Amino acid sequence: MKTQKFLQYSAERDVVFVLGAGASRPDGVPLQRDTLPIIISGKIEEIENSEIGKIINDFIKDNFEFNTETNQFPQLEAVFGFLDYFIQQNESLNVKYSNQRLREIKEYLIKLIHYVVNLQTDKTSHYYQLFWNSIINKNPNTSIITLNYDTLLEQAFDHLFKKHGYIDYSIPFMNYEKLPQIKQYNFWVNPKEPVFVDENENPLPFKILKLHGSLNWKYCNCCNQTLLTPWDRNIDLNKGKFLGYTYPDKQEYEYICPIDGTEFQTLIVPPSYLKILHHPIISQLMMEASREIRNAKKIVFVGYSLSNADVHVKALFKKHVNSDKELIVINPKKKESLELNYKSLSKNAKFIVHNFEDFVNDESLLDSILL
Repeated sequence: MKTQKFLQYSAERDVVFVLGAGASRPDGVPLQRDTLPIIISGKIEEIENSEIGKIINDFIKDNFEFNTETNQFPQLEAVFGFLDYFIQQNESLNVKYSNQRLREIKEYLIKLIHYVVNLQTDKTSHYYQLFWNSIINKNPNTSIITLNYDTLLEQAFDHLFKKHGYIDYSIPFMNYEKLPQIKQYNFWVNPKEPVFVDENENPLPFKILKLHGSLNWKYCNCCNQTLLTPWDRNIDLNKGKFLGYTYPDKQEYEYICPIDGTEFQTLIVPPSYLKILHHPIISQLMMEASREIRNAKKIVFVGYSLSNADVHVKALFKKHVNSDKELIVINPKKKESLELNYKSLSKNAKFIVHNFEDFVNDESLLDSILL
């Protein structure tokens, strides 16, 4: 028999995990430093032959020097920083690259990053499944902050859905609206409202806060709402349009906002030294992350380097991590620069030299963190 229940959080969080690119690397998702070389290497035929791919390749060749033989490429932060300078100053670069053209190029580059990351996302991650199983079995009073765009973490939750819990992205998706024109997108359950469950089941809500956005979020800058499309993450690299598919016949169509017909934009924060964080969704996620950090007994960073380009992340934790909070860093590299970065957040930071694969297979380590 079904009944309605509210899914409730504890006042305090026992563990907050912070996941970086190292957590998705075992599944083939490229690190940030490898993404631009993949885009301009010519090895991915779909990019090389696409309109967007040609535009980005021309822009990089016109404005940056690189050497494919010695694997010397410009950093993504430098490319986006260069674009953001002209965009924020409202200046053109030259007759070929007007200010409006530079804005288009920035969005095209974001879409190519979206495309490259998504190449390794259409599967279930064994490592993330082990990660979730440990949380469910050892300590469900856990939330996750992730800096990754990919959706491997959420896809690995599928076998736990309904019986054990629901994912709470902590943002107001268009999917939750009851308007007739978005009826087909109402399939995603809002964990902040009562849910129908079997009387003998007690599912829990699990926060996944994606501070840099996600491949499966589409943003309309007309109605200022976000559509969640869990299975549709593809992009047409010639038109720059998001693609969806009807099921089960797999008929392709272009996504537009079902409310006002506006073309959707990506909702991922690109790597840049001049990050723009005033986007309403990103601002809301930062505030939600602040609350989770303040209310956490223990914070565990996994596969994250605390990059100098992520000064906003450092500021977020610096403001809300007090001296009493336990801070653990799990990273495969034992580097003084890494340790000093984290020591600046907390003098009590502890370091464990492990990659993500080793971590999720280490029962004694998982016990020490979660129990």
